[in-house]
Amino acid sequence: MLRTRYHTVATVRGPLAFFRDTHPVGYSELVELHMTDGSVKHGQVLDTSDSAVVVQVFEGTEGIDPGAGAVFFGKPFTFPVTREIVGRILDGAGRPLDGAPPILSDDERDILGMPINPYRRDTPREFIQTGISSIDGMNTLVRGQKLPIFSGAGLPHNEIALQIARQAVVRGRNEQFAVVFAAMGITNEEARTFMDGFRDTGALSSSVVFLNLANDPAVERLLTPRVALTAAEYLAFDLGLHVLVILTDMTNYCEALREVGSAREEVPGRRGYPGYMYTDLAGIYERAGRIKDRSGSITQIPILTMPGDDITHPIPDLTGYITEGQIVISRELQRQGVYPPVNVLPSLSRLMGLGVGEKHTRKDHRSVSDQCYSLYAEGLELRGLAAIVGQESLTARDRAVLGFAEAFEDRFVRQGLHENRGIENTLDLAWELFHLVPETALTRLDQALLEQYLHSGVKA
Repeated sequence: MLRTRYHTVATVRGPLAFFRDTHPVGYSELVELHMTDGSVKHGQVLDTSDSAVVVQVFEGTEGIDPGAGAVFFGKPFTFPVTREIVGRILDGAGRPLDGAPPILSDDERDILGMPINPYRRDTPREFIQTGISSIDGMNTLVRGQKLPIFSGAGLPHNEIALQIARQAVVRGRNEQFAVVFAAMGITNEEARTFMDGFRDTGALSSSVVFLNLANDPAVERLLTPRVALTAAEYLAFDLGLHVLVILTDMTNYCEALREVGSAREEVPGRRGYPGYMYTDLAGIYERAGRIKDRSGSITQIPILTMPGDDITHPIPDLTGYITEGQIVISRELQRQGVYPPVNVLPSLSRLMGLGVGEKHTRKDHRSVSDQCYSLYAEGLELRGLAAIVGQESLTARDRAVLGFAEAFEDRFVRQGLHENRGIENTLDLAWELFHLVPETALTRLDQALLEQYLHSGVKA
């Protein structure tokens, strides 16, 4: 099909190229930019009007001059989907990085996706075991949930993400499980760490990896989560797989969003981020879920680093409104040498109640979680008090609760990078810690549970 090439570059600003006097084009339309040196760049229509068309250029705008030509394809950016994408390593736009041939498929999907009809959404229920006690025991992840990890610069969120990707399983079901891993703005060293981890453990055979590096064009980061979720939707809703999507780092994504907004001279919102950032993030996060009468599901773990460890920063703040809880990584626990340094007190899984209990994990799960939370919160308060008045001034009960808090951090929260704990091991460990306090302090456990797990020592 013959297409018109327009040599009408008006100006270039940041990652954007502005064209004039084109035929009517549509939002998100795919564009090829032909440079005067013969090279080709790719872009997408970001805005359009009767007088101008704004194109965001994926490879950067360096080298674009008045002689450059633009060809508009009349269709949005698409990604070829096939079962063969499993086991592949791709860049942020879906191009091969593993030395294998390009992905070939007759089925290409718009990376913007299609919203799930609210009527057809199914309630997330099934427990996903990550093998990490502070998540499985206290902030349970369920199939179809979106549960972000709030971290800070220099904290081991990438290691936790890789451990979850290696260990996550849907228990009690002989069902296919896949991981879609999308990294945005990471360094080459981080990329090597991820790739070594996937290859060494064999997890790559059931994963699709998308890598946008720190030296890649920032505008490509706007594509990466959408391309990854397009792959996830195909694997989940066409092939029936249970897909875990890990997105890291959403802060880098939002910075790219701010850069594009600044180049467009948009009126900034909070801290310079675009006013539509909430809607943009919702368009990504809400692509997780389950659909009635479909066997597959998409569970999403976005990871973001909070600038200045500020949980009220716009990125974690807006993310918290859209998603169903958060896992908070603690700098204080990291300083104490605790891995994974998950602070269970501000962490929350709003759907935990749907994925725990006798049908999913064990009947004592909810009560054990509540009791651990209660004792640990009290223990931290007593730790602050003991720092002022000394432990000798505390009652015997208070000293026992203080000892529980220390043991909880050292034995329950702390575990090895390659230690994969089953939920039974996690719950049994909590019952062992309950022996450290008087039975009168176990106010969240009913007598039947105390008889079965504390007095008799019977393991479920």
